[in-house]
Amino acid sequence: MSAISDIFPVLMQGIKITVTVLIASIICGYLMAFIAGFCRLSNNVILRKFTGLYVEVFRGTSLIVQLFWLYYALPILFGFDLGSDFWAGVLAISLNYGAYMSEIVRGSILSVAKGQTEAATALNMSSFQRMRLVIFPQAVRMMLPEFGNYLIQMLKATSLVSLIGMTDILYYGDILRSSNLSQAPTVYLLVLVFYFILALPLIWLTRRMESYSKKGVASQ
Repeated sequence: MSAISDIFPVLMQGIKITVTVLIASIICGYLMAFIAGFCRLSNNVILRKFTGLYVEVFRGTSLIVQLFWLYYALPILFGFDLGSDFWAGVLAISLNYGAYMSEIVRGSILSVAKGQTEAATALNMSSFQRMRLVIFPQAVRMMLPEFGNYLIQMLKATSLVSLIGMTDILYYGDILRSSNLSQAPTVYLLVLVFYFILALPLIWLTRRMESYSKKGVASQ
């Protein structure tokens, strides 16, 4: 118990960075998902192919490699500095998970029953009106369960920012472990507990999303 009382306050110092990176990654990640998802459905071939390349590259390569590339390789090869380790971490997580979630956006829009589009067309709605008033509201409900799962995935991904020197929960855990190796099991047990406690509200939100997603989607 004495070890826990010593470790707990140190790990608490990393909470702010973990939560800040998570919130920024969620905002940017979902924004990228919707932009890329709609671009994948565009009639513009160049835009569709470019977005497809982005999705395949970021889904097909490791998040750690992407993080290192943005933080180390980009400034060295192209002289382009993102300005801080914070933005390197947020962009890596956002671009990676945005690529995965863009397929959810695209698939959900395509999954809306064709009869809905035909009915909207019969009502003389424009393509924008069909998307905004009929298709998109139903597609969003189908996206919600998977979007909720990716909230939790992004929380776990924030632990990687310690690899570029950001002082998150895992960063302080590694410092404690390196200073006293005998405390390593206790340190990582508490790190595990910290992430689980942070995940609890996201788990609850995911379940709420799943319940809400069952309402208001036409099957025909």
